[in-house]
Amino acid sequence: MSGDFFDLEALQEGFDVELKTALGKNKVGEVPGSFWETYSAMANTEGGFIILGAEETDNGVIFHDLPDHQKVIQDIWNSLNNPNKVSVNLLQNRDIELMSIDGKNGILVRVPQASRKQRPVYIGQNPLTGTYRRNNEGDYRCPPDLVKQMLGEQANDTRDAVILEHYGFDDLDAESFRIYHRQFSIRKPDHPFNECDDREFLRQIGGWARDRQTGKEGLTLAGLLMFGKFRSILDAVPTYIVDYQEREAPDNRWIDRVTIDGSWSGNLYDFYRIAMKRLTTDLKVPFQLKGDERVEETPVHEALREALVNTLIHADYSGNCSILVVKRPDLFGFRNPGLMRLPKAEAIKGGVSDCRNRNLQKMFQLIGLGEQAGSGFPKIYRNWKLQHWREPVLEERYESNQTVFILKMISLVPEGAIKELKTELGASFSDLGEVEQLALVTAHCEGCVNHGRLKEVTKEHPHDITVALHGLVEKGLLMSEGSGRSTFYYRPGRHPMEGEMFGAPGICSKPSSEHLPGSSEHLPESFEHLIASSEHLDTLREIARPVGSVRKASRKVVEATILRLCEGRYLTLDDLADLLNRSKDSLRNHYINPMLEDGRIEAKYKNVPTHPLQGYRTVARTESEE
Repeated sequence: MSGDFFDLEALQEGFDVELKTALGKNKVGEVPGSFWETYSAMANTEGGFIILGAEETDNGVIFHDLPDHQKVIQDIWNSLNNPNKVSVNLLQNRDIELMSIDGKNGILVRVPQASRKQRPVYIGQNPLTGTYRRNNEGDYRCPPDLVKQMLGEQANDTRDAVILEHYGFDDLDAESFRIYHRQFSIRKPDHPFNECDDREFLRQIGGWARDRQTGKEGLTLAGLLMFGKFRSILDAVPTYIVDYQEREAPDNRWIDRVTIDGSWSGNLYDFYRIAMKRLTTDLKVPFQLKGDERVEETPVHEALREALVNTLIHADYSGNCSILVVKRPDLFGFRNPGLMRLPKAEAIKGGVSDCRNRNLQKMFQLIGLGEQAGSGFPKIYRNWKLQHWREPVLEERYESNQTVFILKMISLVPEGAIKELKTELGASFSDLGEVEQLALVTAHCEGCVNHGRLKEVTKEHPHDITVALHGLVEKGLLMSEGSGRSTFYYRPGRHPMEGEMFGAPGICSKPSSEHLPGSSEHLPESFEHLIASSEHLDTLREIARPVGSVRKASRKVVEATILRLCEGRYLTLDDLADLLNRSKDSLRNHYINPMLEDGRIEAKYKNVPTHPLQGYRTVARTESEE
């Protein structure tokens, strides 16, 4: 690959890129040991590029010559095909390419995203110790529970088909089941299932099953989740939470909420009916006729129904975060535990389905809810486009193992935003190119913009997007922060706060704060509300902003921020994770433990490291120590 055709800046911003010097001891080229950690991490996340022979410095990227590049390439292939080195070879010949920049030979390695059945991709023989993923700070070793989740996802069996021992019809909410059965009968009056008794009907729709090998029969997980009583559901799935919240604005608490508090069944069927009604209550329905009948549904209704059903049928109910549905005047947000089982681009394109809970999917489809295999997302995107609203945001959160889907009711180029920008910038706005204007509008409407988001709302070449963003920075119209794929851009003086980046404020609450104890009927207060009464909250968030508002920060900055946050007070790991917008595992392994060891911070419960209320405080230093 010639340097004339290699756009490193566009590549770094558009994809996950890792630069490695790879010179070796003899300075002629060698596969670095960290190459395989990055290979595993990229394969288990969204793929990316590894560039050997390059180094990122304070003055930009420096390229090194690798005289032994052919040997390096051969060593990569040898290791890829050695099952003792790495679990699977994902690469084809075209994925390893010699590149030449400024007369220096380097190597470009494309790492594709592994399929569900290939994950986890791991180093060595033990997936529990050799599995990595990418996060804001690079590659991190996956904790055993996350690896086990990946291993569990390999199975073709639907996750909701398991027969629950010691569960029966007494665990179902009779009214929920009756209403569903009636809705089925109305929709399909001539269907033979209408002749079945309750147990046989439940069996036919996937809520009851019999194991032909063992003879064991009983309620399936799908049957319990769909029609169960809330206490019975929690007994079987202790982490189960469904939560609908209506909010007036990003910064406000909910004004209407439905969660499992014991006042209703708590099952998925009733949650769908309640949430769908609230989501669509104030939607405008234009006068339309289909034949002689008025149509009471719009493409927006259809899109919201698909999004809600998608959230419920694709959720990993063994996960540790809640199903969360948020309604705001400007958007609808949907979050479910579990990552997507298909690559994002493939899901949006449609035509292929890999549903995690196929029995739940079937139950909804039988009463006309949810599209056939692989057509849900295309319909949502098409219907949203019909309204001339901004393209939906579909995002996987790997560290918290959740998927977020956001539907914004904002025009691609809102007239109000254009007017405000023209008033503020004058003729300089009109003089901008189309991509530049769109980037400014996106940053204005969504708080910030990055390369990937701009690629979603325009079909321009990645290089042109990079040029436009960098040009806006040079003109002083945008500020940039972060590096590589983590780079984001915002309006001067309007730095996005934690949780507001990329238009998802309040949608992605930390899962650790929303767990429902198995014996409780009430949600505990999240970190935000535990300290909301404190006058120090704003101060803490301001201190945390240099780290919490970016996807990547240097170790020095993160450590300094932790020391400032914990000065004169104990903060828990949950507190720090919320403030810094980082995973607990990453903070614990990369910062808290090392800082405890070198004495910069101290634990509140020194003799009980795993104390549930464990907190950390900065150790006061004497003048001589300083």
